[in-house]
Amino acid sequence: MRVCLITTYYPPYHFGGDAVFVRSLARALRTRGHSVEVIHCEDAYRIRAGSDTVAPDSSDDAVVVVHRLRSRWGPLSPLVTQQTGRPGLKHRELARLLDRPFDVVNFHNISLVGGPGVLQMARAPVRLFSLHEHWLLCPTHTFWKNGQEACQLRECVRCSLRSGIPPQLWRYTDLVQRSLEHVDALIAPSAYTARRHAEAGIAGIRLLPTFADLQVAEREYAPPARPRFVFAGRVTASKGIDGLVETFSRLPQFDLDVVGLGDLLEPLRQRYARCGWIRFLGHAPHADMVRHYRDATAMILPSLAPEVFPLCVLEAFACSTPAIVRDAGGAPEAVAASGAGFVYRNEGELLDAVGRLAADRELRRRLGDRARAAFLASYTDERYLDGYLALVHEILDAKRLRGGAASTSDRVGRTPVGRAGAAVGDGRLP
Repeated sequence: MRVCLITTYYPPYHFGGDAVFVRSLARALRTRGHSVEVIHCEDAYRIRAGSDTVAPDSSDDAVVVVHRLRSRWGPLSPLVTQQTGRPGLKHRELARLLDRPFDVVNFHNISLVGGPGVLQMARAPVRLFSLHEHWLLCPTHTFWKNGQEACQLRECVRCSLRSGIPPQLWRYTDLVQRSLEHVDALIAPSAYTARRHAEAGIAGIRLLPTFADLQVAEREYAPPARPRFVFAGRVTASKGIDGLVETFSRLPQFDLDVVGLGDLLEPLRQRYARCGWIRFLGHAPHADMVRHYRDATAMILPSLAPEVFPLCVLEAFACSTPAIVRDAGGAPEAVAASGAGFVYRNEGELLDAVGRLAADRELRRRLGDRARAAFLASYTDERYLDGYLALVHEILDAKRLRGGAASTSDRVGRTPVGRAGAAVGDGRLP
């Protein structure tokens, strides 16, 4: 089977979990013998990073063909896409690549590689759209309002301006609806994300939880000399890292490792320089995360904005490490399903979870065992690909029953995927 994965960011030109997951999916498909090509936009990375500097962990695999789009117009290319919702200056190259005889085209984060318009360009018999963020519903992608709080009441234009995002008028047209009609199924990694999109009027959503591909050998848990907790992710306000570090600044009996990059990294590092028990480690290659997770008492995810289905929780589980997560969006789902950690809603509950795990090594061991068991049962690449390929074959079989046509009018036993006005609006969020 010949598969094309389309995404805005791809390692090493990336900022977070969506790109890491696409790389993992590409490698997993190749392991099963499928041909894989990836299309992504280098210009989008540069406009956000402000330079050509990339993280040192390269993703170039000899078995995965990567097309890195780079326009002579530089940052103008992703800006045109952001404003029009269409490929714009990348249209010709995307059309050339997508004209190849792919069996499956899987769209991922398409915000700056083509916008909704790129969904109309695929000619493959199967066209999938994986929901890594809430971009279809929110200009900020994350329901993070005005750059300072979780969104409870939509004021999209005002929020975009306050968040430094040029308002997107195409969100108030039927472009999303018309584009989604060219998609056979949307893949949601969490029940929360599936529900939010369904409540916004978007149909054709299939639930398929994400997987983590960290290679971890099982070993007996050896508690660190001092209880050590780890945060892994973007060091930004929406992740709640400021409040987490402030809490730990009053807990000198515990260590906290902050792994990741972001706009708050240096300000927090300077503000808490006196707290020797808090370490700001910056970027870590993906493979090195095994050590950070495995040696931790727990992984903490303090997100304030609603998460889709955080990869860091699954990576911690792979390393037999329990998770402590704030109740935000899809973040608690893996913890609630496995019992491999704690879900908290306020600082008191966070302190209780931290204290219990630090004081009770048997509890830590027991929850770590649950985490590893949950990972092996539900969050491996084998389990994900079984569901992924089953969906592909289900779509193909349905189309054959309809006469073998692979046109955009062929749906898989359902109504069109989107409806006008579903992407944006004013009013209370569901």
